[in-house]
Amino acid sequence: MTTIAAVRAVLPEHAYPQDQLTDEFARLVLPGNARAHELTARFHANSGVVTRHLALPMTEYRELAGFTAANDAFLRVAVELGSRAVVEALADAGLEPADVDTIVSVTTTGLAVPSLDARIAARIGLRPDVKRLPVVGLGCLAGAAGIGRVHDLVHATPDAVAVLLSVELCSLTFQRDDRSAANMVASGLFADGAAAVVAVGDERARDLPAGGPRPVVVDSLSHLYPGTDRAMGFDVGDTGLRIVLGAEVPDLVRGYLADDVKALLDRHGLTIGDVARWISHPGGPKVIEAIEAVLGLDRHELQLTWDSLANVGNLSSASVLHVFADTLARRPAAAGDWGVLMAMGPGFAAELVLLRW
Repeated sequence: MTTIAAVRAVLPEHAYPQDQLTDEFARLVLPGNARAHELTARFHANSGVVTRHLALPMTEYRELAGFTAANDAFLRVAVELGSRAVVEALADAGLEPADVDTIVSVTTTGLAVPSLDARIAARIGLRPDVKRLPVVGLGCLAGAAGIGRVHDLVHATPDAVAVLLSVELCSLTFQRDDRSAANMVASGLFADGAAAVVAVGDERARDLPAGGPRPVVVDSLSHLYPGTDRAMGFDVGDTGLRIVLGAEVPDLVRGYLADDVKALLDRHGLTIGDVARWISHPGGPKVIEAIEAVLGLDRHELQLTWDSLANVGNLSSASVLHVFADTLARRPAAAGDWGVLMAMGPGFAAELVLLRW
């Protein structure tokens, strides 16, 4: 088994109310266009987001001249946030950076060669022989996929310590020449943050600090939906990463997710009613409502997902890990409780993880 020893969520210090960010977006992208400003304000008001954290002070985005400047900012802030997330997660698990055998890093919002895990390794004290697996391009589903892939690596090695690191600085993909509806919606939904998960094998789990029951990864499921590659993602161009965000995403959730969840649960003789903890990526109000509808969940069961959307926005791959951290902190589980952690994203695809406390 793979035991989740700790989950740590971190945010940049620069926090702004949604209406202030709406006005700044309109000033930069839609100057003098009152009708477009009004439409953007409507999109942003309907996003379910109240506050967002940004990698940089809001006024500094006015000075970002092109993709090179934005990616330089990504490298600087991502290394800071990522280092903090990993160190704090390890401390929560009673471990040191030198204990880590494998680190998996996921991101979609910036390019780093060497990868983020390599850039933070010496900074925080990872061993020179640490195994590194950087993953780029999974988008919003990478937090869930990352836990699944860490489980694949750890479950056969009883004394292993692995870390999953997610850093997403969505604000640095901002395109000031894009007046599309997708950019208007995305500019009110996505924000910046990072998270780290510490996972250990059975032998290392015995040495963890005493406490309540910890979640164990039991199984995972991946599903790449056919013919949906333009539903979500980025187009890469001269100015960087331009958002692709199709209106069909909630319909894809309604069409596929229930069967995916059922397939995962069926392997273990479980039903939806057996699941005590639902940990879902906050893709946006219509996506969350679609999840509730197809799984027959009430608002309370996804309340932490709604709260995360309101309080910090959609953090791409880091979002489901923030909801996971909130779940561990605010909804302690009893031994034997089942949980499902899930996210959807570019592909279009779903990643699900079955947990048990």
